[in-house]
Order: sequence, then C-alpha cells, then structure tokens
Amino acid sequence: PGHSPGFKKPPALLRLKRKRPGRRSDPAATAEAAAAPAPRGPSAAARRRNPFSSLDNAPKRAAAAPQPPAAAPAGGDPSAAPFWQFLELACEEKPPTRAEPAESSDILTLSKDLHSPLGVPKVPSSPRQEFPADWSIKTRILFMSSQPFTWAEHLKAQEEAQGFAQHCRATETTLPQSVQEPRLCTELRCAFQQSLVYWLHPSLPWLPLFPRIGADRNIAGRACPWAQDEALQQVLMSDWSVSFTSLYNLLRARLCPYFYVCSAQFSVLFRAAGLAGSDVPTAAIAPTTRGLREAMRSEGIEFSLPLLEESRTRKQKNSEESSETENADGLGGGSSAEDAGEPAPSDDDDDGSFSWLEEMGVQDKVKKPDTISIQLRKEKHEVQVDHRPESLVLVRGSHTFTLLNFLISCRSLVAVAGPQAGLPPTLLSPVAFRGGTMQTLKARSVSGRARVPGGFEDVFSLEVLGPILPHALHALTLVLGPAQRGAFRALLSPHEPSAAFNARAAPPQEAVRRDLPACGLHPKTLDQLTQCPTLGKSSIRLLEMKDYAYTWKA
Repeated sequence: PGHSPGFKKPPALLRLKRKRPGRRSDPAATAEAAAAPAPRGPSAAARRRNPFSSLDNAPKRAAAAPQPPAAAPAGGDPSAAPFWQFLELACEEKPPTRAEPAESSDILTLSKDLHSPLGVPKVPSSPRQEFPADWSIKTRILFMSSQPFTWAEHLKAQEEAQGFAQHCRATETTLPQSVQEPRLCTELRCAFQQSLVYWLHPSLPWLPLFPRIGADRNIAGRACPWAQDEALQQVLMSDWSVSFTSLYNLLRARLCPYFYVCSAQFSVLFRAAGLAGSDVPTAAIAPTTRGLREAMRSEGIEFSLPLLEESRTRKQKNSEESSETENADGLGGGSSAEDAGEPAPSDDDDDGSFSWLEEMGVQDKVKKPDTISIQLRKEKHEVQVDHRPESLVLVRGSHTFTLLNFLISCRSLVAVAGPQAGLPPTLLSPVAFRGGTMQTLKARSVSGRARVPGGFEDVFSLEVLGPILPHALHALTLVLGPAQRGAFRALLSPHEPSAAFNARAAPPQEAVRRDLPACGLHPKTLDQLTQCPTLGKSSIRLLEMKDYAYTWKA
C-alpha cells in the first residue's frame, strides 16, 4: 500500500532506457532509477541481442572507439606495405561507382573479403633466387600484380589442347625472362594450361573429393549410392586398390615423383627416392592417433616421429642451457636439475610396485590401480600428440611397401558411418596412373583497387582454386615470372593437416641423391623438390617476387 508497482509508473524507467544505448551517465536519471521500485517481468533486463544479426552487420556501440586506419609506410613507398590488407575487390560485374571504404574500416574485414590467411608472420625471408619446397596441399592461391592477367583468360581450343599434350608428354617449356605481350604469346598460355593439370581417383564429379578431413558438411546430402550397398563398396575399393598399387609401382620405378592418399581421418604423402633429401622412398602420415601407430607396430612397420623427437630435443637443449646458466650464477642449480628431469618420469615409478604400502600397513585399505590404468598413465605423453602436427609418422625404405599393404587392408582408411561412409580415399598425383582421371585447377582473373597515398591504383589478381600440389605451385611461378615482369605477390591458403609434411624426411648427414629425369616434372621444379624441407610444421602463406627474386613468410 505504501508504493505502487513499477509498471504503473514507468517514466523513470523509460528515461533510464533512453540513456542506455549511449552509455551516458546522468546523475538525475540514476537517482530516479534508484528511488523507483524494481519493476517486475523481463522489462528490467538488458536489451536482448538480435538473433538475426551477425558479426558483420551488428550495430556498433556509440562509445566504441573507431579503428584507426592502417598507417602508410615511412617514406611514402606503398610497395613496402602489404597491400593485400588494403585491397578492395572491384569485380567487373559490379558497378564502377562502388563506395570507397571508410577511414575506420577494419583491415580484417578487407582480408576476409579476399579469403586471405590471417596468421602471416611479420618477418619475411631474405631475397633468394628460389623459395623452399612446400609439401602442403594448397586449396587456394591469390596472385596479385600491377600487370593485368588477361593473358590467362579465354584460352583458345588449340592452346588448351597443346597444354594437355605438353603435360602428357612431359614437354619442357622454356620461356624468356620477360614476355612483352603475354596475351599474344602462345607458348606462355600453353605452359599455363600445362601447369594446371593434375590426376585424381576416384572421379565423382558431383562430390568434392578434396579435402577429405572435416568435409562431412560438404558431402552431406549428396547422392552416395554405395553408402548402403556393400557390393558396390567392394567394387570401389577393389578399383581403388589397383590405382593405389599402380601409383606405388610408378613411384618405385622413379616415374612418379610423389602422390597423396587423402582419407577422412589422415593423409599420406609418398615420395620417391631422391626427393626431400632422402636416398630411399619415404611415406609421411599426418595426423595420426595412438591406435593407428599401435596397428602399424603390430604389422612390423618401423617408423619415427620426427616433429615430436625434434621438439623433445629442443626442450632438452633449452633445459640444459638454462640449468648451466643457473649453475653459473649460483642460483638453485639443484632444483633446476630436478625440474629438467621432471618431464621424463622414470618407468620404475609406474611399474606397479606398492611395497611402500605394505611398510605402512595399509596395503589392504588402499585400492590399487589396475594394469590398464598403469599402462594408460605410461602412454599419456604419447596420446597427448594425437591429431596434432607432432603426431606425424615417417616411414622409410622398404617399410613403405609394408605400409602399402597395411593401408589397403586398414579398416580405418574408409569411414563406416557418416556422409563419407564407403567412399575410398582420394588419390592425387602429378602424373598419369591406372584408373586416374585428368583434372584441371580452376583459374579466374579479378580486377581490384589498392589504396595508395593520394588515392587508389588498379591492382590485378589471379585466383587459382583446387588441390594445388607442390609441383603446381612452382610451375605457376615459372609462368608468372616472365608474364608479370618479375613482380607479383601470392597469398596461399594451405590445407592445415598437410602442413606437417614439411618435416625433415632424412637425417641431416644423408646427402646422396638420385636423379629423376623421367618423372614428368620441369627440371627446375625437380631441383626444388629434391632439397631438404626447411619449413618444419609450417607452410608458406605469402610468396612475393620482386626483380625476379623471392621472399616468403611461413
């Protein structure tokens, strides 16, 4: 009786709500709101977020500080700044009177428009005549240059056919250092078509067969007649086994430099002897699990974990250096030695010895862990690397043939449930093989504009989509160098699980190489792929050519 409910006297509440959007503090309104009784119902709660809004179209708060524009490089040189951050798409289909981005536009928004990778380090490499081999599979590459890419559009039927013939015959194309009229150069356009060819199995045009890891959403809802037909699954697997064996035989004969096996759980990279600095054939598997590694051990396949071993060696070296530093300073040398030995616990502690319980007389009152728990504790460090780049498995020499038979009969190679159930793994190769289908990467040119001091300038780009294999990346750079007069930039989007394939495939002391003259690759591309990998578990995300010299960021 001494007061009325809040909903009968709303003026103070309405004034409070009007103040909320701007976050302005009004002492009078605050005092009135404090004196007013607490209202009932959902009206006192904060404004509910619009469920149809997204990060792109959500209204920004008025008090939020605007994002400052990206600073231009010192000296006014626009080429020193990474201009892909300021690149704005201006496709030919869009009207030319497109509104320019505001000064407070976020750089990340422009990067998302280009689908560019965001995790690019800031420190580039020094200029070199060749960039390191990158064994990761790229899903997209965006080349950018101040010179147009019109020469890569609308190839004539004769030029396209000549490009296919050069690929099948492994014809080496020699281009001049600079092409003055790229659009009129038939050799250049044929070489470009030749660099886009790859071979695939199985060939199901209505299904995206790469990538396979995490691709259930893309395959879901597509026609998969083999999902419930075991007879059809056996036919597909039998045909796949023939193609897989054909590729391995070509690899052992050094007629195929490398090929990929991409399943829904992991990917395998087979490399011929002489590639990646190894004198014997190698096979890298990533990512792996403890179960897969145990199954390989049971089949007698010897392998190593190079990234994990490298990480342990690096940690041990760092701990030794830190302990030596502390011992030299005289600050807790004994405790540092104990800490250094802590990550590698002794197996004696986990052997199930409970004699100390008997000494205390409580052996019957304490529940002892079973053998399985003890074993799992021992393998805790091995299980922690599952599905991570450090789980990369490297198989060398004759054990690659044992791995071939293991994969053909491996149950986990083919999914038993889900959208990919019964679908054989994808085989990707740079050369023809039995049962393989010729495919080409998708390429299209896009025009754009880049912000420079004083306005905008035209920037041209070439987008390449598809499973871009290592040889294709190098072949494209051999073509783009002369066509773009030795100046272009490339943003690369790698298939992340395949980045671990850049781990070292041979011991550092192994320097013997074998020639692969008839493997179907350009001699310069082959020279690059024979070098020892230096990228570790990372991959190249930015590649730039300037004055015919490369710099890159990984």
